[in-house]
Amino acid sequence: MPSTPLPPPPEPITPDPPAPIARPLLTQSWLELTFVHWAVDPADVAGLLPPGTVPDTLDGVTYVGLVAFRMHRVGWLRLPGVPYLGNFPETNVRLYSVDAHGRRGVVFLSLDASRLIPVAVGRLAFRMPYVWSRMRVEHLDGRTVRYTSSRRWPGPRGAGGRLTVRPGEPVVEPTELEHFLTARWGMHGVFFGRSMYLPNAHPRWPLHRAELVECEENLVTAAGLPEPAGAPVSVLYSPGVPARFGRPARPGGIPTP
Repeated sequence: MPSTPLPPPPEPITPDPPAPIARPLLTQSWLELTFVHWAVDPADVAGLLPPGTVPDTLDGVTYVGLVAFRMHRVGWLRLPGVPYLGNFPETNVRLYSVDAHGRRGVVFLSLDASRLIPVAVGRLAFRMPYVWSRMRVEHLDGRTVRYTSSRRWPGPRGAGGRLTVRPGEPVVEPTELEHFLTARWGMHGVFFGRSMYLPNAHPRWPLHRAELVECEENLVTAAGLPEPAGAPVSVLYSPGVPARFGRPARPGGIPTP
């Protein structure tokens, strides 16, 4: 009886994208990002991932990330980014995934944003978990950055919180964990009723380790996850990068037409 072929191992974690995206489907910049991560049991998150994916792990552990930033100049194809509708604060809750082809990615459980039209387009056209929220990104003293959010629609109304960080010195050589959490070259999701992989490419992250001054939030639990236990295992800051997204690929790895 023929044996079932084993799936390929996960692709290597590289600080640079595995391939350029010459003909982008979507362009945008991510600015003033803060990454806050907690370790979680893979069994606690496996049921929240799209079909065809499993939790990506490092030494048997996976992670939940709270990532706050400013979205800047979102644009379609080769068109220039939209000045007003394409600029807004965003905070996402994300998990780490790998599929049967070894492609590592992120899975977004929620994406809070302050512009209603992009939220509506993301929810209705692409079935992504966007949420309309009141949000601000503030610089308090030249060194400290504060992100605040409070959900409007669809809820739970008022979910959000306050995240304040103080960036430190640049990271010269990221650790294995820091590479694992930030060097992600695609996202897994369900688009138009199908599991898809959407590749992205951007320059190498300019990272800074950061001090977590304040973290009062309930976005992680609102996304269906257990409340984080203990202090985060990683807090990073980046001034940002421009990013490109390519065409989605079906589970078989064939780009959609």
